[in-house]
Amino acid sequence: MEPVLILDPSEHYRPDFRKDIENFRNYEDFDDKNSKENDTHPNRHIIDRVRRTYLDMHTSQCVDFVKAKREKWLKFNKCQMTVMEAMELLNQLVDESDPDIDLPNIMHAFQTAERIREAYPDHDWFHLTGFIHDLGKVMALWGEPQWCVVGDTFPVGCAFGESIVYQSSTFGKNPDLHHPIYSTKNGMYQEHCGLENVFMSWGHDEYLYHVLKHNNTRLPEEALYMIRFHSFYPWHHGRDYMHLCSEKDTRMLPYVLEFK
Repeated sequence: MEPVLILDPSEHYRPDFRKDIENFRNYEDFDDKNSKENDTHPNRHIIDRVRRTYLDMHTSQCVDFVKAKREKWLKFNKCQMTVMEAMELLNQLVDESDPDIDLPNIMHAFQTAERIREAYPDHDWFHLTGFIHDLGKVMALWGEPQWCVVGDTFPVGCAFGESIVYQSSTFGKNPDLHHPIYSTKNGMYQEHCGLENVFMSWGHDEYLYHVLKHNNTRLPEEALYMIRFHSFYPWHHGRDYMHLCSEKDTRMLPYVLEFK
């Protein structure tokens, strides 16, 4: 299997490497103007990579695209492996959408699990959820472009939320942008229909959620919400799409927020 974006992250493994919490998910330097003018930016390669990933994602993720990906991947016929075997594959993947980290995803998995264990030592299901939450990214190692594997997720089939990253500059060529139904607030959904009835943009969150359900996971519902919606920042961070949420979604939102 060909590696995807293998980088040398050795300096970032050092225990004195830190990033201030207020600077996480900082996309302010990533707009068109700054990325063109600031050629000497120390993270220029990450800036270009992140914006390209979201432009490709927002151009292509539409209702028909998501239906095609669900048809392809939810047959669960690609491979059979243990969780640790899949984790080892993540050594070959660096997330192109993440402005905060330029590391293989297996490192992020261990960091997340250990941080949760420190905060919640008695919640073993929570530790496991943190460890596996990005496991669906293995799709990139089966030939999927990273823009339909990684990055923030959002519903398709309705108007694109205002808080989506690069919302104003990257959806111009999306096939659903001017659709008479999909471009409206509720789109093809009923108000408060529940997120379980909404088609999310295709990515690792959705894939892993369905893999777990297919294999009759014993993880609690709270864990499944964390896995399925942890990249749904326009909802849990931007508070968009609340009009589609059911009472259950509202009840589960604090668990997703605690995970983030």
